[in-house]
Amino acid sequence: VSNISKQMIPKVEAYHKRKLSDKFFCVYLDATYLPLRRETFEREAVYIAIGIKPNGHKEVIDYCIAPSENIEV
Repeated sequence: VSNISKQMIPKVEAYHKRKLSDKFFCVYLDATYLPLRRETFEREAVYIAIGIKPNGHKEVIDYCIAPSENIEV
C-alpha cells in the first residue's frame, strides 16, 4: 500500500495544481468525515468543492483533508 501511495503523490499534486479551464454555474463546498489511517486510525474531515458546469455536468474542483471541520481550512 505504501508503494502505491508513493506512486500517487505526483498525480495528486498535479491534480491540486491544475488550471481550471471550464466555467462553473454553481460551486458547492462541503465536508464529510472519513476514517483515515495515519499514525492512528481516526475520522478526519474531507472538504470538497464540486462545480456544476452550464451543461449540468458535475466536477470535483478540489479537496483537502483536515483533522476537523473548521472555518480556517
